[in-house]
Amino acid sequence: QVQLVESGGGLVQPGGSLRLSCVASGSIFRINDMGWYRQAPGKERELVASITSGGSTNDADSVKGRFTISRENAKNTVYLQMNSLKPEDTAVYYCNAKVKIYWWTNEHDYWGQGTRVTVSS
Repeated sequence: QVQLVESGGGLVQPGGSLRLSCVASGSIFRINDMGWYRQAPGKERELVASITSGGSTNDADSVKGRFTISRENAKNTVYLQMNSLKPEDTAVYYCNAKVKIYWWTNEHDYWGQGTRVTVSS
């Protein structure tokens, strides 16, 4: 019913930048919070950053000052600008959206398929 498609991952050298994008499509009445999570090999998935429909953001301490989350509500799109990348940022990054399909339904979590980010020289 709802699909999230991420793009923008890849290989980058330490200190470099990448911009991730995630577009939500399908049966959508309203998207509440959107966010980016990541999962490194052997570790649990963790929140990187989230943003409300009004634009309030929440960033993990490990990315403060380096990553910026933003969204375009009219396009059902969320972005993650990643600067000053470090090897420890290497992970699969997943987009998340809390979506109401109809006005009378509760919101549900939807996830993208993930995009790999590798920071290495």
